[in-house]
Amino acid sequence: MSIKPSIKHIFIGFFLLATMASKAETFPDRAISLIVPNPPGGVVDTSARLVSDPLSQLLHQPVVVENKAGGSGNIAYQQVAKGAKDGYSILVSYSGYHIANPILQDKLPWNVKDLTPVGLITIATNVITVHPSIPANNLKEFITFAKANPGKLNYASQGNGSVSHIGTEIFKQQTSVDMVHVPYKGSGAAIQDVLAGQVQVFITTPPSVIGHIQTGKLKALAVTGKVRHPLMPNVPTVAEAGLPGFQLESWVALYVASGTPVAIIDKLSNSLKTSLEMPEVKQRADAAGVELRYLPPVEMTKLLNQEISSWSKAIKSANIKLD
Repeated sequence: MSIKPSIKHIFIGFFLLATMASKAETFPDRAISLIVPNPPGGVVDTSARLVSDPLSQLLHQPVVVENKAGGSGNIAYQQVAKGAKDGYSILVSYSGYHIANPILQDKLPWNVKDLTPVGLITIATNVITVHPSIPANNLKEFITFAKANPGKLNYASQGNGSVSHIGTEIFKQQTSVDMVHVPYKGSGAAIQDVLAGQVQVFITTPPSVIGHIQTGKLKALAVTGKVRHPLMPNVPTVAEAGLPGFQLESWVALYVASGTPVAIIDKLSNSLKTSLEMPEVKQRADAAGVELRYLPPVEMTKLLNQEISSWSKAIKSANIKLD
């Protein structure tokens, strides 16, 4: 007598569940790859290397950083999103790729739903800088000056669709100021033109401009995170400077392919949390100029939804398009 198809399906389901549970219990039993969509040396690569050794110690398997740059991050994203749902390939990426790419690009080889957050690693604040010729010594004075001179100020970005571009557009929308966008290919050329006064405003991460701020070649009006930057203790946050509704932080997080067993995601996330609590990791992060900040998967999902909503509004309102 043959078994009814429905019963067969039940048996298959139980078998698959048992197999997944077994894999979760023995995870990991081989090396894990941290897939980075950026070249070595940047904040994403640095964040990955901050946690690779601690994760290796905690998970008792090698955790290796693999740089898969190119395609605006999409090569690495596709590899993880369309790969095995087993936790052995983990994407390490920053908010710019994760939020902006799906909004700016019509045809992606991956979907946001293809990836599940494991946890937040690091946060990088930004700083609002202006050329010394701007007659403003604080954020309120700058906003007043910009409103009195609509369309006369230029702001730099690292390129169309970059964090500095979208972040400044959000700033414009929240303050009702009118500034002209001047895109560059990276921070280097942008900073040179801001120093020369050809462009007057640049919102960017502190490492690239902090030396110029300290020598007075640029004025820092506010940092865009929740707390002051340790290397610029006299520069207020945007909230302290009178603009509590604006916040711009670039963050780096871990993701795995959606469908990865929850037990594996939880094990990875808990190990990440423990890694970020290690004193030696904190010391290395301080030396690299990045802030450690852990968020579990549920909180990461909330953050993603909030940022996608905010960025989508800014991108559509400013009609931002990729080059």
